[in-house]
Amino acid sequence: MMVGGLSPWAGTAPQPAAVAAPDRLPPVPRLAQGQTPPITLERARPTRIDIADLGVHADITDVGLEPDGTIEVPDLSSPDLTGWFELGPSPGEVGPAAIVGHVDSRRSGAAVFYPLGGITAGTRIEVTRADGAVAVFTVDLVESYDKDDFPYDAVFADTGYPSLRLITCGGSFDRLRGSYTHNVVVYATLSTVQR
Repeated sequence: MMVGGLSPWAGTAPQPAAVAAPDRLPPVPRLAQGQTPPITLERARPTRIDIADLGVHADITDVGLEPDGTIEVPDLSSPDLTGWFELGPSPGEVGPAAIVGHVDSRRSGAAVFYPLGGITAGTRIEVTRADGAVAVFTVDLVESYDKDDFPYDAVFADTGYPSLRLITCGGSFDRLRGSYTHNVVVYATLSTVQR
């Protein structure tokens, strides 16, 4: 379960240092041991993501799985669109909700998640939902994993609290394979809900 490849352009997106794939969920929640989240939400489709610090403001579509088991991504004809992995939790529900997006494309240049590798702990992410709630997440950690060793069991581990994963391509572009070598993964925890 990883994000597939795309065609690069000449720019270079910010990149976190690549790390070895963890065998379990990294210690990222902003909740103290045994503390319950301040609020959890019922399932509702996310419609928009805003990361003001990065200048990311994008609509969200639903995505599922490709035939090879990787997460679908929005069509490259819509490089500014993100995709919610609808087979997992919705943002605000207990568990790791996932939103994916392109880093770039040869046709359009920088895409919606181009700046994602430069995100830092403490950054605010707002996800607007179809029920009118805005789930506000706080970034805990950003990592870069080799696609050949993508730790989906750790990235998508049942957290027991509402969490969010933002995923895009990273590393260098492998022209022989036609995809990037890494995936950038942002781990975030629900901090509040606005209505």
